[in-house]
Amino acid sequence: MAEGMRQAASDCDVVLIGAGIMSATLGVFLKELQPDLKIEIFERLDRVAGESSDAWNNAGTGHSALCELNYTPPNEDGSVDISKALKIAETFEVSKQFWSYLLGHGYMASPQDFINSIPHMSFVWGDDNVDYLRKRQEAMIQNHLFRTMEFSEDRIRLNQWMPLVMQGRDVNEHVAATRIEVGTDVNFGVLTRSLFAHLKGAHDVGAYLSHEVHHLYKEPDGRWRVSVKDMNSGRSRDLLSKFVFIGAGGASLPLLEKSHIAEGKGFGGFPVSGQWLVCKNKDVIEQHHAKVYGKASVGSPPMSVPHLDTRVIDGQKALLFGPYAGFSTKFLKEGSYFDLTSSIQLDNIIPMLGAGAHNIPLTKYLIEQVTQSDEDRFKALLDYFPHAKQEDWELAIAGQRVQVIKKDQKEGGVLEFGTEVVSTEDGSIAALLGASPGASTSVSIMLDVLHRCFGNEMQSDAWVAKLKEMIPSYGHSLSHDEALAMETRARTHAALGLSL
Repeated sequence: MAEGMRQAASDCDVVLIGAGIMSATLGVFLKELQPDLKIEIFERLDRVAGESSDAWNNAGTGHSALCELNYTPPNEDGSVDISKALKIAETFEVSKQFWSYLLGHGYMASPQDFINSIPHMSFVWGDDNVDYLRKRQEAMIQNHLFRTMEFSEDRIRLNQWMPLVMQGRDVNEHVAATRIEVGTDVNFGVLTRSLFAHLKGAHDVGAYLSHEVHHLYKEPDGRWRVSVKDMNSGRSRDLLSKFVFIGAGGASLPLLEKSHIAEGKGFGGFPVSGQWLVCKNKDVIEQHHAKVYGKASVGSPPMSVPHLDTRVIDGQKALLFGPYAGFSTKFLKEGSYFDLTSSIQLDNIIPMLGAGAHNIPLTKYLIEQVTQSDEDRFKALLDYFPHAKQEDWELAIAGQRVQVIKKDQKEGGVLEFGTEVVSTEDGSIAALLGASPGASTSVSIMLDVLHRCFGNEMQSDAWVAKLKEMIPSYGHSLSHDEALAMETRARTHAALGLSL
């Protein structure tokens, strides 16, 4: 780039990379906590929420562990471990509090634009699976966050709950389901765009689309020099920022590597793509009102748990089935096929090889998924909708996820199915890696970033008071305090127009 095409460096307090739900949430937190902060946000696409936060690219379940069986694994003694489910359920209650506050402060016009009540169900067949589901429900209802979860093997009742799933099913097949009314569907694309619009309009935040960050360098004075290219004009400019957050989805790992921070060494990424079958028949769509999750195939990633899924997207009811997993070397849906190979470096090649060697079932599963025919995909749908007609469904490409690979002394490297915050000791930079349950727990994840990177401010009376205004349960455990949890849920569900 010629020197005349580069603008002089400008100063700011915060740079957020990526225009998804994570950057939007962190930007709102920071502006609410300290309105005078100068924040600049950069997104490589020409639109907000164009990748993982878009409604068609994520499950939108409002992940609260109500129906996702992979969050409640069986123990060796036959009991069910619900510890992860409790953590996820609690973090979603925190998210609803934050969104209720934002709704009351003009960030969104109507809650139904981004969140709606949809019953969450788990459905299984076979004696062993039915036994597991019964034990799961018995364990979960011991905690108040799940107390209203119902279990049934009664076909008449199951037909009332989910007629499409039950009609045409073998009467001799042993089936069961759980159902809970407090589930939601969330359009994170609409939510993200609403937050960005408010940040730009009411808080004077600079948000730049079609701008790609291509270099990160820490100056001797502790600030970060961030080099950004305008993809339309070709001009580049540098910013000097006290804090940088890398929340760019699949692009976070390459940007973390460019930062050269010690804490980022050894991390790798394993990309997993997805596809949906989308129903085109409005009569069929209207007959189903639930998120019905099943059990994942052996070796499959969590994002591939099959579900017959009622969605509300841009005000219209939709019905999706999937997702079907696939493999692509891209780290983003609109990324490059060279993303995976370019991410391999000396410090992460051993963890990546180790993770690959110990995830042969996953590799086999992905190969099977990639080679599926249309008939194979449709056959999987018939397990959840026996009377489905192939002409009523069309294939759509879902989002791209990059699972985290971490160093491990025993295995060399391990594949993590979750999110990982990577930050420096001085708190000047943080990056978010990983995928599910991601967006649904974005509020709690960003609170973690604030604690790591704004530790002194988070202990100040002013910030604590504001945090308690935004999240009244802040500092308390909703999974342990039943009275507070039920009071909180009643208040947020009333504000958001949700069922109890």
